Amino acid sequence: MEYTRLGETGVQISKICLGCMSYGSAEWRPWVLDEAAAKPFFQKAVESGINFFDTANMYSLGKSEEVTGKWLREFANLDECVIATKLFFPFSGKPNAGGLSRKAVQQACEASLKRLGVDTIDLYQIHRLDNATPIEETLSALDDLVRQGKVRYIGASSMYAWEFLHALRASDANGWARFVTMQNHYNLIYREEEREMLPLCESEGVSSIPWSPLARGMLAGTRKKLGDDSTVRSETDGLDQILYNDPSDWDVVEAVKKVAEARGAKPAQVALAWLLSRPAVAAPIIGATKEYQLDDAIEAVDIVLEQAEIEVLEAPYQPHGVKGMGPSQPRGWRR
Repeated sequence: MEYTRLGETGVQISKICLGCMSYGSAEWRPWVLDEAAAKPFFQKAVESGINFFDTANMYSLGKSEEVTGKWLREFANLDECVIATKLFFPFSGKPNAGGLSRKAVQQACEASLKRLGVDTIDLYQIHRLDNATPIEETLSALDDLVRQGKVRYIGASSMYAWEFLHALRASDANGWARFVTMQNHYNLIYREEEREMLPLCESEGVSSIPWSPLARGMLAGTRKKLGDDSTVRSETDGLDQILYNDPSDWDVVEAVKKVAEARGAKPAQVALAWLLSRPAVAAPIIGATKEYQLDDAIEAVDIVLEQAEIEVLEAPYQPHGVKGMGPSQPRGWRR
C-alpha cells in the first residue's frame, strides 16, 4: 500500500479508503452486509495496509458506525488509522433529527463517538450543505469540537466550488478549523468537478476523496448495458439510474474495458488508477461486498497508466449537468 497526506496536514492516509456504507444492516439496504459478513473485509483491509475508513451516521441508521468501530478495534491499531464519519442527513422526519445547526453538530458527534467506540473522530465531515443553517454557525460548532478534542480534522462533501471557497474563507477570517478534505462525486463518467472544484482543492491544499469512484459499479465492467439492474445493488439503489444515464456514459465504460484488456488488468483497476493520477485526488472511497472487489482496489494503487491510455479513457467524455449534490440542489446561500 502507498500513503499520502491528508490535505496539508501531517497525517498519512492509504491511497485507498474503505467505504463502510456497505456494512451495517440489510434492513436499511438489501445489499448491505451485516456485522459477521463484514468482518473479513476489515481484516483484509488492515492486513493489506489500508488505514483510512469512511462511514456516516445515517448509513444503516447508525449500525455502520457500530460495525466499523467494532472491527477496527479488533484488527487495527487505532493510532495508525484515520476514521472518518459524516453528519447531515436526518434519521427521521422529526425536528432536529439532522442538519448542521450547532445543536445537530454537537448531538451527532456525541452519538457517533459512542457508536464508533472511540474518544476522537479523526475526520468529521459534513455530508452535504444545510441550506437552513448559516455556514458560520456550522463551522463554529465544528471548530468547538476540534478544540474540545472530540474531532481532529474536518471535511466537506459535494457542493459548488464557490460555496466551498466561501466556507474556507469564513474559517480563515475567524481562525476556525478549516476543511482539509472534499468528498466529491468524481469518476471517469462524471468529470464536471474538473472545471472548478478540483483546481480549487489543489490551490487550497485540500485533498479530494471521491465517492462513487467506479460510478456505482458501472466502471467495474460487469454490466452489459446502460441501465443494467441485474445486481442486487443496481436493482435497489436507484441512484445509478439518475447519475449515469447519458448514452455517452457507456462509451466511457467501453473505453475502460479496452484499456484494461490491452494491459491485462481489470476495468475497476484501470478506473481507479486513472483517478489516482488526477491532481488533488488523495484516496478514492471504494465499497466492497465481495473479496475480489477489495483485491482489485488494492492492486490498482500499483498501476501507472501511460499518457496514451489516459487519452483513450478520457476521449469519449461528454459534458454533464451537475449531479450528486443531494436533496438541497438547487439552492441559494443562506445568510
